Amino acid sequence: KNYVTIIDAPGHRDFIKNMITGTSQADCAVLIVAAGTGEFEAGISKNGQTREHALLAFTLGVKQLIVGVNKMDSTEPPYSEVRFEEIKKEVSSYIKKIGYNPAAVAFVPISG
Repeated sequence: KNYVTIIDAPGHRDFIKNMITGTSQADCAVLIVAAGTGEFEAGISKNGQTREHALLAFTLGVKQLIVGVNKMDSTEPPYSEVRFEEIKKEVSSYIKKIGYNPAAVAFVPISG
């Protein structure tokens, strides 16, 4: 029998303290990345939240990571496999630099 506790740690900058508190207790993190044009690029930029949250998770000892690529319905064309693979490649490159093994990270296209 397994017990799972899910902690919803808000990603907004105003709630970073809550995010750190929640993340420090986690065994696995689900990093949500927006697939929309401009949104993904902002998050993965040098001071973007995607980078910040992935780094915080790893630094706080979260060794398992799942990446949810959200808003796939807003890609052009909708649910673009090319866009999904582009995001997967760029996120994989970054998380490898901070210490994750991209081969062990599940990338899941989602919308909603």
